[in-house]
Amino acid sequence: MSTTDLIERDCIATIRVREDLTAAFRWAARLGFHEGTCNHFSAMLPDRPGCYLINPFGRHFSEMQASDLLVVDEQGCVIEGHGEVELTAFHIHSEIHRARPDALCVLHTHMPYATAIASLDRGRLLMCHQNATRFYGRIAYDDDTTEAFQGLALSGGEGARMVRALGDSSALLLKSHGPLVIGASVAEAFDDLYYLERAAQNQVLAVSMNQKLAEIDHETASRTAADFRHYAPAAARAHLDALQRILDREDPGWRT
Repeated sequence: MSTTDLIERDCIATIRVREDLTAAFRWAARLGFHEGTCNHFSAMLPDRPGCYLINPFGRHFSEMQASDLLVVDEQGCVIEGHGEVELTAFHIHSEIHRARPDALCVLHTHMPYATAIASLDRGRLLMCHQNATRFYGRIAYDDDTTEAFQGLALSGGEGARMVRALGDSSALLLKSHGPLVIGASVAEAFDDLYYLERAAQNQVLAVSMNQKLAEIDHETASRTAADFRHYAPAAARAHLDALQRILDREDPGWRT
């Protein structure tokens, strides 16, 4: 492949990442995953080592356009785009991207049902529905350590703490805070974010009926989780493609 071909390929890949992340913001707002103009999503750029896309401070998820996203380097300097990076967003995302090269996308929200579980004393995602088994062996909790909630991430120390709590998992429930999900692509991370909230919603509703939960045994949960991992990339891509088609019909300006 020639140098020109490589550049063109990387350019196309960058456009795809930018549009995928914008669609994730738009759909997260429709689902009520956002909280005001807080919360933040980021994605590494394929053609700029060490640089990632992230939402600018003060921009609502529902109004995000592809051109709004900032390109930020490892030091938090905005090298492309207009606006500034919210401080907690920088400390969380930069630390995770640096520590986990496989974290090409990092999504952090305060979506209601997963956050409700994170608000419990030792709240756990229980294996009571097949959606929950997607996360069997893949979800971590920061109250497993002596370093639970330390306040706002106003320094790199809080981001580093989250990295330690996350370990080699791909989802993290932050006690008294909310969920964080990483993925090998925007599509995979968003798919996990969506199904984490669906699993949490199912659990909260089931518990509200004040009856015994039908928890899935470890062997079945492990096998089901492996099946999900096998199909996840293709299913996640199909999911995000479908959401983008809906956005194109209903609000085509999101790509600009």
